[in-house]
Amino acid sequence: MSKEPMHTALVSPKGRWWERAHATEKVWFGIAFGWCMVLFAMMPLWHWKGGQNPSGIRRKVDPAAYEARVQQFVQDYKVGELKGIPVVEPPAGSDVYLLGRMWSWYPVLKLKKGVQYTLHLSSKDVNHGFSLFPVNVNFQVVPGYDYGLKIVPSEAGDFGIICNEFCGIGHHMMLGKVIVTNEDGSMPGEKTASATEVR
Repeated sequence: MSKEPMHTALVSPKGRWWERAHATEKVWFGIAFGWCMVLFAMMPLWHWKGGQNPSGIRRKVDPAAYEARVQQFVQDYKVGELKGIPVVEPPAGSDVYLLGRMWSWYPVLKLKKGVQYTLHLSSKDVNHGFSLFPVNVNFQVVPGYDYGLKIVPSEAGDFGIICNEFCGIGHHMMLGKVIVTNEDGSMPGEKTASATEVR
């Protein structure tokens, strides 16, 4: 058995840790510290300039009151149905409401390219994850909170909404849709009648 004392806070370990650092070690410490400062500065820079973490409006809301607001939104702007879910086309510049609930997104949104909306997200029951496919947009959707975000759709097409936060046995079926039309209301690739074609 070794007769060396146990290393505790009272007994110094063997070695030369108290000696001055070598010049090479100082250089690498300086590089590592400098890189940490660059990354630290990038966080607020990307928030303000990079659009990576868009600022939004977050406020507490009663889930039942939010659901009632969504139902009123659907009643005011419903233009059709898609697989039994209402399709809602709000006017430009309006507030757009989307509700996450086990296990669907409600309603289907029909928006116009190049028009600004305020998108409101909330959950009726548990945490959900809002992921807009194929665009890289991800948000946590939390019950009891209304998260409002200014958006301007930049391209027309059909976009899927996927829940990326496990929310129960039907999680894999929790799909939604956002339809973005061109400024004239047409879909990409859809032929629109010109003045000469109309007779």
